[in-house]
Amino acid sequence: MALTLMGRKVGMTQWFNGDGRAVAATVVQIEPSVVVQVKKPDTDGYAAIQLGWGTVKERRLPKPVLGHFRRAGVEPRRVLYEARVEDPTAFEVGQELGVDAFSEGEKVDVTGTSKGRGFTGTIKRWGFSYRPKSHGHKLIRRPGTAGPMGLRKVMKGKKMPGHSGAETVTVRNLEILKVDAERGLLVLRGSVPGPRKGILKIRKHDA
Repeated sequence: MALTLMGRKVGMTQWFNGDGRAVAATVVQIEPSVVVQVKKPDTDGYAAIQLGWGTVKERRLPKPVLGHFRRAGVEPRRVLYEARVEDPTAFEVGQELGVDAFSEGEKVDVTGTSKGRGFTGTIKRWGFSYRPKSHGHKLIRRPGTAGPMGLRKVMKGKKMPGHSGAETVTVRNLEILKVDAERGLLVLRGSVPGPRKGILKIRKHDA
């Protein structure tokens, strides 16, 4: 596993590459994450670092979590998450990791929560086709039968109406087009899941 940082989706734009072609790009705001705990194989059984991200008021945190931050001597953060690393001794508690951890041309995997579409029918959710619209047909958007005749049950995995979106989605192998260390911005080629201001996890591709 590779180093993981968190950020927010700013939005999409066009990016002109060296050939003068415009490609779709996503701008991500990377807020620095601070190392809260270093986990080593001899003490914890695996190599990883625990990171804190985002600002939060102390009164919004449970006392055990607040004590964890105080014990580490780090200001409380909104989110606690872990990143597997090969050499945990290269990090120390209180160290801040920002957009400088990435470089142009690198490949990253981005994980986020897709846009929620609410309760949708089979046409919008699964791309089913319409029924005939002529001769007063009343069942234009109905999904049809739920299974073969005589089966008397719905098969597992049947595509039916239901809640669409709001799922954890990972997009792999996105190229970093630009790293703006001054403003903490990361420009990625292609699209990433989620709406504007959505929280993302950006991990160096380890393939």
